[in-house]
Amino acid sequence: MTVERAPVEVLKVSATSKPVAVAGAIAGVIRSKGRVEIQAIGAGAINQAVKAIAISRGYVAPGGLDLVCIPAFIDISIDGEERTGIRLLVESR
Repeated sequence: MTVERAPVEVLKVSATSKPVAVAGAIAGVIRSKGRVEIQAIGAGAINQAVKAIAISRGYVAPGGLDLVCIPAFIDISIDGEERTGIRLLVESR
């Protein structure tokens, strides 16, 4: 039996992204769709993404949601060049 899931919304985070703004976006998507995928390339971007996830946990906790993060590597094509990034799947448990 295959379970059909709606496509996951993807948020792309850069090293200059503001963690509080990204956290608000994460919380909004989690509340409406239940899960969100965050993509980041490079140490600075991954740092901002992880900070945003930590902040968003505090945003959704009063509503009874406990967020978890599942990391994975992804290959992304940027201007025809393959780059390795991190995919952080965030969902409530």
